[in-house]
Amino acid sequence: MQQTKERILIAALHLFARNGYEGVSVSDIATEVGMTKGALYKHYKNKRAIFDSIVTRMEALDQQRAKEHTLPEGAMDEMPEAYAQSSKEKILAFSRAQFRYWTEEDFPVCFRRMLTLEQYRNDEMSALYQQYLASGPLLYVADLFTALKIKDAYTLAVELYAPMFLFYSIHDGMEDKSLATRAFDRHLDAFCKHFPKD
Repeated sequence: MQQTKERILIAALHLFARNGYEGVSVSDIATEVGMTKGALYKHYKNKRAIFDSIVTRMEALDQQRAKEHTLPEGAMDEMPEAYAQSSKEKILAFSRAQFRYWTEEDFPVCFRRMLTLEQYRNDEMSALYQQYLASGPLLYVADLFTALKIKDAYTLAVELYAPMFLFYSIHDGMEDKSLATRAFDRHLDAFCKHFPKD
């Protein structure tokens, strides 16, 4: 039962990444998985329930990744001690890992593509796009730098994150995707050299 539910979730996400959330019906998902709509409804009550499960999984993955890199999983006002214990090295290692996560791992890649397609059609998708790919990561990095008492933390966060955001699109458009990954790695190496001294 759980295996079938997972197959439906992944098939739906792949379809949403290709055709957008609005462009996919429950029938499309059922056909993709090789079942009837009625059988699909035994696992999810509607398309929205599938989408909600996708977002719930992304939230959990987001928190798990921060925890793996010993970085805060919530907002700065909720966990100031965790922010104070971060370091420049952890932030850079996390940035490198996040780039690969959003460009190489199936679930986040499809989630990113779905949000990119839908951000102009749907306010909720636009807010999720901002949260996961635009202002959310930028403000997170700015808060990390602020907690480290780095002067002009927001500007430095832009210098770190804006190229990362750009390289997502470059990566998507390149035939040899490793070129974009290597270019982003060079950006991080150069950024390290310009990091404020302690």
